[in-house]
Amino acid sequence: MSEQLTTLPPMSEPTPQSPPSTTASEAEALCSVLERNRRTFAWKTHGLDAAGLRATTAASSMTLGGLVKHVALVEADWLAVKLAGREYGAPWDAVDFDADSDWEWRTGAVDTPEDVYAVWRAAVERSRQLVAEVVKERGLDGPASFTWPNGRIPSVRDMLLDMIEEYARHTGHADILREAVDGLVGENAPRDFTV
Repeated sequence: MSEQLTTLPPMSEPTPQSPPSTTASEAEALCSVLERNRRTFAWKTHGLDAAGLRATTAASSMTLGGLVKHVALVEADWLAVKLAGREYGAPWDAVDFDADSDWEWRTGAVDTPEDVYAVWRAAVERSRQLVAEVVKERGLDGPASFTWPNGRIPSVRDMLLDMIEEYARHTGHADILREAVDGLVGENAPRDFTV
């Protein structure tokens, strides 16, 4: 599917990843785990051409392109809007999700690879900035910027843990899809892989 893939080593054994430092603060440790999950997700979804991004497997209509855009939307929804209290921003603020509830999934399967990856990278960069600001202002025990229907306001910590869980779940989806596309398997990105 992509010339770039020939440079990656075959992965049959997990590449050991450095655990968060034992001297890091809790916030640093949570952000480190989130970054490790983002990096693994990026590795599982990187370097594909249009056909690879729109491929499906089994009975699912899920594609890697849709998955990448979905995770970008979750970055905006969870971290920009619900954590930091900001607007969704582009491209999300121009979408009528009531009329097209699967917009990110649908367009992720047909957009160019460059556009799909750019949307995710922009969402991640924005999230990194906003999380740093919110942690500095509110700390991990501080409130997020929204209230659950039951009246509970999640903490900053809760939101970071939810984002880690989101990446973990969707990296599992990416594992299956990517193996079906070109056989890439493995638990962690190679040490020299950069996002």
